[in-house]
Amino acid sequence: MKILQVAAVLLLAIAMAGGWAHLMELPNKMALGREDYLTVQQIYRGWALLGFVIFGALIAIVAIAVLRRGEGAPFYFAVVAAACIVISLLVFFSMTFPTNQVTQNWTVLPGNWEILRRKWEYSHATGAILYLIAMASLTLSIITGERRRNRILP
Repeated sequence: MKILQVAAVLLLAIAMAGGWAHLMELPNKMALGREDYLTVQQIYRGWALLGFVIFGALIAIVAIAVLRRGEGAPFYFAVVAAACIVISLLVFFSMTFPTNQVTQNWTVLPGNWEILRRKWEYSHATGAILYLIAMASLTLSIITGERRRNRILP
């Protein structure tokens, strides 16, 4: 269980770092003009590899939830963490990914590029918040599970 918990925390932390990078740069990127925005978007080449990390975190957290079944709070916190990751993936595949397709991974800017930029940027911001909630829930699952195991909680 300890190795699984450490793996879940590390994988989720890496996923969260990417999400928070997007969130922190959002205000500045929203102010960029067409050509500057297109140039800046090229820094994300290769970021698709984060998908492996996100799915790895989800698998580890689901495993924790399965192992915590019947334990009350530790189980429910793990379920919330997993649900947040699933929702972040739904946001990605319903908003971010289609935008990447339309813009050919931001190598082409169609006429409605500003609408697409908002959709792309805000979908990443939503993911960052969901990862934060997932991390808090995962942490609470681990803490409450340890307390239960050490008989601090009834």
